[in-house]
Amino acid sequence: MKQLYGVIGCPVHHSLSPLMHNDAFQQLGIEAYYHAFHVEKDQLPAAIQGLKALGIAGANVTIPHKTAVMPLLDEIDEMAQRIGAVNTIVNENGRLIGYNTDGPGFVRALCEETKTVIKGKRILLVGAGGAARGIYFALASEQAARIDICNRTRSTAKQLIEEADVSIDSSVYSIEEAEKHLDEYEIIINTTPVGLYPNVEAMPLSLDRLKADTVVSDIIYNPLETKWLQEARQKRAIVQNGVGMFIYQGALAFEKWTGIFPDVKRMKQIVIQQLGGSVC
Repeated sequence: MKQLYGVIGCPVHHSLSPLMHNDAFQQLGIEAYYHAFHVEKDQLPAAIQGLKALGIAGANVTIPHKTAVMPLLDEIDEMAQRIGAVNTIVNENGRLIGYNTDGPGFVRALCEETKTVIKGKRILLVGAGGAARGIYFALASEQAARIDICNRTRSTAKQLIEEADVSIDSSVYSIEEAEKHLDEYEIIINTTPVGLYPNVEAMPLSLDRLKADTVVSDIIYNPLETKWLQEARQKRAIVQNGVGMFIYQGALAFEKWTGIFPDVKRMKQIVIQQLGGSVC
């Protein structure tokens, strides 16, 4: 009998996770199927009970449920608890355990794709939402020199820093303030949806003061290269799109479910081809 996995979110019709995970199951000869479950906010408690009742082996959790799902689970991994968000659920004999693979997935992708070392680097995070939480914690764990956050709402960024409770220098800036100090950073990361399809002309902040060879990362992967990344490339920055984070957070979740780390190169090829790009 096939084991069932899935992603819970609203909306999820656009999700590439089923394509990626079902191919990995097939390649590894694992009898399993992954499905996208559209779950409205008010139906989340019932959906989580449904995971137990139906014996679903594991799930990913996406927008807007990553925080709301936490009190509904039986156990939360320590890192996910400190991040304040869950993106992966493992069903262990009827007990639902929550994890967060977003941050570790981002760091794996960043280091492999840009050949950079995070330790000792000065980093600017743009945004302070759910994705930023996981990324901030993971970067701090890699011993960055400092991680500053620019966000339209200062209180949200301050709350993120306080709740992460890590020993690292961090300041909060407005978008305008961060733009003036952009040349002080070695890594700049957009964690916001600004520039996401269909609003492809939007940019999260100006790159006028960007230095050459700065690593500029955008967690958006549709379009594959945002206008912001295109401008960074023109300024001779080292750029990275969001495909790698998406692949690695999924691969780390897959490993938690099955004990097997999948072929990330194949996963990346499948996702990029589906998005209309090509893999070099």
